Amino acid sequence: MKLKQITTTTTLNRRDFIRIGTALSLPIAIPALARDNVSKLAKAVQIGLISDLHHDIIHDAPKRLQAFLDQSKAANVHGIIQMGDFAFPDEKNRDIINQFNKAHNTHLHVLGNHDTDNGHTRQQCVDVWGMPGRYYARNINGLWFIVLDCNDTGSPTHKGGYPAYINPEQVDWLKKQLQQINGPVIIVSHQPLVGALAVDNATDIQDILAGAADKVVLAINGHTHVDSLIHVKQIPYLTINSASYFWIGDKFVHDSYSKEIHQTHASLSRTCPYKDPLFTIMTIDPATLTVQIRGKQSSWVGKSPTELGFTNEYKPLRVGEDITPLIRPRTIKMHH
Repeated sequence: MKLKQITTTTTLNRRDFIRIGTALSLPIAIPALARDNVSKLAKAVQIGLISDLHHDIIHDAPKRLQAFLDQSKAANVHGIIQMGDFAFPDEKNRDIINQFNKAHNTHLHVLGNHDTDNGHTRQQCVDVWGMPGRYYARNINGLWFIVLDCNDTGSPTHKGGYPAYINPEQVDWLKKQLQQINGPVIIVSHQPLVGALAVDNATDIQDILAGAADKVVLAINGHTHVDSLIHVKQIPYLTINSASYFWIGDKFVHDSYSKEIHQTHASLSRTCPYKDPLFTIMTIDPATLTVQIRGKQSSWVGKSPTELGFTNEYKPLRVGEDITPLIRPRTIKMHH
């Protein structure tokens, strides 16, 4: 997928970043019916999150992934999640798949739409990555993660392109999980469940999650390569920015790296890469009743989307706000 930025310059002014980061790290008051379930956690749960690495597009994906794994190890996280568009499930990618899987005993995979490019299948991802299934639930230190597969076919409103849909069988499974689980829940998907490029049946999924607002703490997704937080029906929906780049497409083809790199990685010319990898550590803290997102700043390699004259077609995503080379620090506070 593709994404956005924060100023009209190639890099963020440090003062602007501090101003933005400070403002967004202040508590965000939301109705939080889930606070009673969060308070049941024995201690804070820390999870490393990385999304949209796109190993098969960007040349330095192993270095980006290793930076994430090193920081997650230093933080002594309880688990790591890659949120889709990771690496094709084939033999040539065995090293980077093992790099992720061997880094932590508790590692979760999410199926992205691009993971099945070039004739690959979802079942190959499940088998080669080592997933329990296309969608599944996992308990990490009392915190439940419901991982969805938003790549189902059969949408009655599909308008072409990649499928973005959760089929009736999976919807029924989701409802049962939310009924049966006793504890706080994080919903994890590749495609968004709200806003731009959301799954076709997003409204139905939002209603289901709102009906379990006493359990659902947060929904997180990747796919759009932006930094965004939207609240719908008492549930916060957080988009985790890409580890690698914002996609700008065929109209803005340009070189950000050397000609040698672009010769071996042709799709890179349709991106605005991030100089440093983006990822975050999420902390769910029962003592403070907060969800904390660790911020990370980067800058553009070469020209920014603004400098290339990029006009955003994915309303309401905003160039310079959502499309930006950073993950903002955030604290989502559950008030009494």
